[in-house]
Amino acid sequence: MYNLLKILNVKKVSKTKLLICDCDGVMTNGLIYIGNSGEEIKTFNVQDGYGIRCIKKIGIEVAIISGGVSKTLENRSRFLGIRHLYQGCYEKEEAYFDLLNKLQIVSEEVTYIGDDIIDLPVMSKVGFSVAVPNSHPKVLQKSDYITEKFGGNGAVREVCDIILFSKKLFFEKNKTISLDTIEKS
Repeated sequence: MYNLLKILNVKKVSKTKLLICDCDGVMTNGLIYIGNSGEEIKTFNVQDGYGIRCIKKIGIEVAIISGGVSKTLENRSRFLGIRHLYQGCYEKEEAYFDLLNKLQIVSEEVTYIGDDIIDLPVMSKVGFSVAVPNSHPKVLQKSDYITEKFGGNGAVREVCDIILFSKKLFFEKNKTISLDTIEKS
């Protein structure tokens, strides 16, 4: 699995009630394909989508705060049942505080995955901040955890698995299984 020893404080992650993801470079590989007619094409990883579905099943809210605006992202969010999508946010703090207010949670209960400078103001406020390996150097320096997987290639799934692990849960055959149950048998 992942190098969970890199996570210094599992208790910090276990408080997670909300996972916030940036899109480009985190949920995608950061590349944007433009078709001849000007249409935008992005690719998303199905493993990331499954990870999101798994944490949603245990009551974790998921939100996306993106600097860009994309119909593709809107469609992906709808497909995954992500109700909290903020696009065109170059100042991500406003969306962040709106989420805290709407969901009635505190910063310590938020995990954020980002990759660039515009993510830093929010990353500095959350309980657990995560960067993908090819993030801007300042983002890498300020994050609590750096994923082994790259954006668009399973990084979001890795973080979802870590959240589940921190709560002593995992999914098998679409069922939630408690690690406590396994340890006792």
